[in-house]
Amino acid sequence: MRLRNKNTWGHASTVRKLSSFMPAAGSRAYAAYTWALSILMAVFGGILRFARLGSPHAIVFDETYYVKDAWTMLMTGEPRNWPKSVGINNTPIDTLFAHGDTQGWLQSAEYVVHPPIGKWMIAIGLKFFGGAGDAFAWRFSTAFVGTLAILVLCRVALRMFHNLPIALIAGFLLSIDGLGIVMSRTALLDNFIMIFVLMAFACLLIHKDKAYERLTAAYAQDSQRRSARFMPVLIRFGKNRGKTRLTLDARGPWIAFSWWRVGAAILLGLATGTKWSGIYFFAVFSVISVLWDAWNRREVGYRNWFSHGFLKDALPTAGFMLPIWAGTYLASWTGWFLHSDSYLHNWAADNPGQGVTWLPEGLRSFVEYHREMWDFHTTLDTPHSYMANPLTWPLQIRPTSFYWENVNGSPGLCALSPSSQCVVAVTSLGNPLLWWLGSLCVLVGIVIACFIKKGDWRILAVAAGFIGGWLPWAQYLHRTTFTFYSIVILPWIVLAICYVANWLRENVAAVNYRVSIGAVLVVLSIVSLFFYPIWTAMPVPYEFWLAHMWLPSWI
Repeated sequence: MRLRNKNTWGHASTVRKLSSFMPAAGSRAYAAYTWALSILMAVFGGILRFARLGSPHAIVFDETYYVKDAWTMLMTGEPRNWPKSVGINNTPIDTLFAHGDTQGWLQSAEYVVHPPIGKWMIAIGLKFFGGAGDAFAWRFSTAFVGTLAILVLCRVALRMFHNLPIALIAGFLLSIDGLGIVMSRTALLDNFIMIFVLMAFACLLIHKDKAYERLTAAYAQDSQRRSARFMPVLIRFGKNRGKTRLTLDARGPWIAFSWWRVGAAILLGLATGTKWSGIYFFAVFSVISVLWDAWNRREVGYRNWFSHGFLKDALPTAGFMLPIWAGTYLASWTGWFLHSDSYLHNWAADNPGQGVTWLPEGLRSFVEYHREMWDFHTTLDTPHSYMANPLTWPLQIRPTSFYWENVNGSPGLCALSPSSQCVVAVTSLGNPLLWWLGSLCVLVGIVIACFIKKGDWRILAVAAGFIGGWLPWAQYLHRTTFTFYSIVILPWIVLAICYVANWLRENVAAVNYRVSIGAVLVVLSIVSLFFYPIWTAMPVPYEFWLAHMWLPSWI
């Protein structure tokens, strides 16, 4: 195998040509250059998300819950019940709502089974971009955070792999993926979880790097002390396994606290305040962050890195991140506490002696509400035609049909086949080749990290999203779930591809690397272009739609 310089992305001649107009790496100009390209990539992905955002001008799938909840929260402070239909013709309330009749809510508080943050995010779009009668307004926030995620992922990949082309590939793949596009164009909650956990992940990566700098500076001082003592230690991990190294017999500095970790705790609290699945991300990301701190102690050269990492990193980190996360979640329910007519607000007063009796009435009602929510989430097994086993999510075996309509005439692409039935569809299907490739790269990346590199912290970063966003669902195989929940692991599907691409960049001849990566990107782009009409509600001939149903389970 021909090896290449890991710090370049092409032959020396290519690098010399690029250096003529690229700022020097590490300079402020280079940092601005990377930000500019990352923002341009986000703009590209934003165009794919915002173009025709108001189509279809109808309540799509679970928008029937979240859009109307967001509207009544904006109007009254709390979600309100809605009738299913009104008038002598029993006109569906969703039809009336989509046509501007948005005042038909009831006065009774609605029983909602997800915390409020995601619906408040939707309400922001309703407030500032046209109100409830405008589908663009109720989808604005999901499109915005879907676009922002592209920028954040570019920065995450750049920090992980220290290579700008790899970072831009990450942003490009997220930009063109179908699930990312559909979920950005539909006012559901899952895109908000994705952006919150991705931003929290970015914060923890920055903390890792800052902590390493502090450890390195402290080691330089501690190792020069007269009292410094070095001890031989057997290396148990990595390529030098079985050899001995000298380690400094000292505990090292306190590195548990940073404002980046505070930010991560707040963001993970917001994720949990959108859906309870954010709890798993908080647990997984916190543990992985502490493990990174402990491993940094080992890499720098401190002895007893694991035990000192537990005492000086893990315990203090839990001591401040857990209250911040819990406090953020509790604060997300402020509206429920303030409105006396919110759902179950007066349960404790109406049911004396029941529930957790030692709590004040307000908190006792709050706990009872959460008990009901827990019962709902753990017992939901109502059959649905598009329910999907969580184990199949990474392979996109059973996507969800969000919207389907037969239309008259030959609008849009239907003009290509006027004799065919014209249909409008929104199918929450990721770019299948991208997801299949990403799933394969997870396995290949584990092999590379464990058996070729003999250890690499980046594979833990890649696995973090799957451990926090996918693996916990294995305990709910009986539950009614949908493939679009997997939007939360999409950034890590992309990072898995980037991990393998980065290894190829470091170990394969430059021309072979460029040709192979270029070919993959071209094929993925063609597939996304092919599927884009059925991701974005473009009118298409029925036969055109059917040509996209590669698997029987996609119909």
